[in-house]
Amino acid sequence: MSFLVAHGSALLFYLFAGLVLAGAVGVVTLRNPMYGALSLLGAFLGVAALFLLRHAEFVGLVQIFVYGGGVMVLFLFVIMLVNLHRLQESRMFASTAPLAAVVGALLVGLIVWALAQAPRAVPTVAASTSLRSIAGATAGNSEAVAWVLFKDYLVPFEIASVFLLVAMIGAVVLGRKG
Repeated sequence: MSFLVAHGSALLFYLFAGLVLAGAVGVVTLRNPMYGALSLLGAFLGVAALFLLRHAEFVGLVQIFVYGGGVMVLFLFVIMLVNLHRLQESRMFASTAPLAAVVGALLVGLIVWALAQAPRAVPTVAASTSLRSIAGATAGNSEAVAWVLFKDYLVPFEIASVFLLVAMIGAVVLGRKG
């Protein structure tokens, strides 16, 4: 019993990390798009649980509501609106396979580079405590995230919102053509 108390958070981390990995593998390998979407939902919820384990309650709840709720509903609508029988008969991406291989190789290189840089990217204790301090005053998790997001990262936040809007419009256009 004392082993569970001492290593409970580590066990939960590995459990949820395994859920995320299994969900990600399921998204790529499952042939039925509905099962793939449900696998993606499992991965989203696993990531939210990892955020909650790290005491990032705001980001964890945003992960659940935005990705687990809104984005999954959008994906399921697109899956239901697109004629899947016609898509299974045609080979849509056969001509782009070389480009996909190049992009995949670049992404693998980026991941390897990020892993090589990871020991230097670990935040120090001073950096993590500065997130909870706004202008010298102690702030909650949500206030600190909002302060950093809208003060320091406003332009990337707006660019991400435009990308999401374009993706939503593309999904609607694809849904109307099907």
